[in-house]
Amino acid sequence: MPNSINQQSSANINLYDGGVTSPQGFKAAGICAGIKKDRKDMAMLYSIRPCTLAGTFTQNLVKAAPVVWDYNIVKTYRTAQACVMNSGVANACTGTQGAEYCVKTAMAAAEALGLNMKQVLLASTGVIGMQLPIDTICEGTKTLAGMLSDTREAGSAATEAIMTTDTKRKEIAVSFELGGKTVTIGGMTKGAGMIHPNMGTMLCFLTTDAKISAEMAQQALLSCVKDSFNMISVDGDQSTNDTCLLLCNGLADNPEIAEEDADYETFRAALEMVTKNLARRMAADGEGAHALFEVKVTGASTKKQAVTLAKSVIESSLVKAAIAGHDANWGRIICAMGYSGAEFDPNKVNLTFESSAGSVKIAENSVSTGYSEELATEILSQDEITAIIDIQEGDAEATAWGCDLTHEYVTINADYRS
Repeated sequence: MPNSINQQSSANINLYDGGVTSPQGFKAAGICAGIKKDRKDMAMLYSIRPCTLAGTFTQNLVKAAPVVWDYNIVKTYRTAQACVMNSGVANACTGTQGAEYCVKTAMAAAEALGLNMKQVLLASTGVIGMQLPIDTICEGTKTLAGMLSDTREAGSAATEAIMTTDTKRKEIAVSFELGGKTVTIGGMTKGAGMIHPNMGTMLCFLTTDAKISAEMAQQALLSCVKDSFNMISVDGDQSTNDTCLLLCNGLADNPEIAEEDADYETFRAALEMVTKNLARRMAADGEGAHALFEVKVTGASTKKQAVTLAKSVIESSLVKAAIAGHDANWGRIICAMGYSGAEFDPNKVNLTFESSAGSVKIAENSVSTGYSEELATEILSQDEITAIIDIQEGDAEATAWGCDLTHEYVTINADYRS
């Protein structure tokens, strides 16, 4: 059966209901500043100690002002201590004024927190092409600084404040041991539409009290993003604001991770558990979605081949529509594989659908098995569905996550600005 969105803990890594305030030394807050009506729309994340910093960003040529700001901090300083976030306005396609508003926001936060403004990260999400209500943003920043707390509720308030069309908060934490010290990683993300990243996600903030070098933190983040956030798609649109940041304050006091040793592998595995959990939640909460659609390609010759095939299937509008209709229209899946650009034998595809309602083999060697349509419909009517595609070539595999395509998606995006 497919894994639940709330994935099980591994033998050495405990996954639990937590968030960005779960690691030692991190505080957060979320408020309704007035950007949106009667909804939380501003958040702040803060560490009591400067953090080693890693990050990855959108590959869209059109980049929002806060993306440019954060990219420069990650590449130039590799350290930060706070982040100010807003929803409702993306601060993208806003010219020099948008860049100036980044400076003003960072200065307001730096003044309120007693920091240098280059220690302040920024993130925005919302409507593209609108200028930030800068007075509201600056006032909200000051309010947030006075409300910072390390409670679980404060982390959830921050998570709620970055939501746009999301229907659920997406946050998680894991704990594990490094060098006899308990280490924690927490995370929160938002994203339900304009999800087709080739770097990270819409907005994602990962916190840890692990002691790790900037080089190893960046390496671990990129490694985990590759098999988590880079393997999801909701609608094929890559955002201008995609930002994924990892802040490491070292308060766990473990021996510093400075090379690819056993501690690094444990840390990377824990981080991957967090990013995969959050990625699955994003796909499941796709705009208008009724079901999480997981595609696992097995028997591939190379990982690249498996990745290309899996992503092509979850990105197909026809496949997504069939999943919405609980229709085992498996020809659409093989069709999507065929135009993916990956080479494979189209006469050697085995396809199985699985869910909590059971399992049914739909095709063997690219020919229908004469399966029960009634059983297939029942399996495809659940809220988590997996397609297992065996191309019978080798041992490589890859998993991608998407969702069904429903009428609600059009409704949400037709009314997004109004």
